[in-house]
Amino acid sequence: MNIIDSIKMSVLTPIHPAGIPFIVLFFFLTIIIGWFWSPLYFLGFTLTAWCVYFFRNPPRVTPVYLGSNKNNLIISPADGKVIEISQIIPAQEIGLPEGKWTRVCIFMNVFDVHVNRSPMLGQITYKKYIPGSFFNASLDKASAENERLILNMETENGKKIAFVQIAGLVARRIICDVDIGSQIKAGEVFGLIRFGSRVDVYFPSDVSVMILKGQKMIAGETIIGDFSKKSKSVKENLDEK
Repeated sequence: MNIIDSIKMSVLTPIHPAGIPFIVLFFFLTIIIGWFWSPLYFLGFTLTAWCVYFFRNPPRVTPVYLGSNKNNLIISPADGKVIEISQIIPAQEIGLPEGKWTRVCIFMNVFDVHVNRSPMLGQITYKKYIPGSFFNASLDKASAENERLILNMETENGKKIAFVQIAGLVARRIICDVDIGSQIKAGEVFGLIRFGSRVDVYFPSDVSVMILKGQKMIAGETIIGDFSKKSKSVKENLDEK
């Protein structure tokens, strides 16, 4: 599907509420500047259409296990490309217990859907906003130096995971609609980042990794990991795939 087809579909796609003020602003600026010089109408309406496209919030169908295996799947919180899968010892600011955890980093460019969705069903137990720089979000140092918002979740099965919204070179605003104590479902919208940005997901190192570096992710649909399957190591999982 090309960009034109995506824009056509976005007309019928729900818009995240955070985008409405920007869409209205772009529209009225278009009317004003076009009044003085009509060729600017084309530029203004193009930018307005792009704004509608950027803040789209398409419906997603979140996969779940049934029966006793319910809520074992970790679902992608963001659209975009997987730029890193690694085992690391998280910084203290992440709020996770000491030890090695698997980290999956998902980079969103300006054409990806920027609405973020919960990776699992559970309760938010930790929330921390950290001001910082605005380096390109695809760089490794972005995890430690860029503006970011950290959320920890205790899942319905008593597991712990963390996910981090990270601002990028263009992104200057992180929106998070949940707080400590919030109960959210897998695939439920919890926030948004404007405009290019990244989301990191942390989960136990023995959880099976179901994706590959470079893979395209769909928020609320792509399965990242599976608590019901043991993983010997991230490297072995990648070699098997």
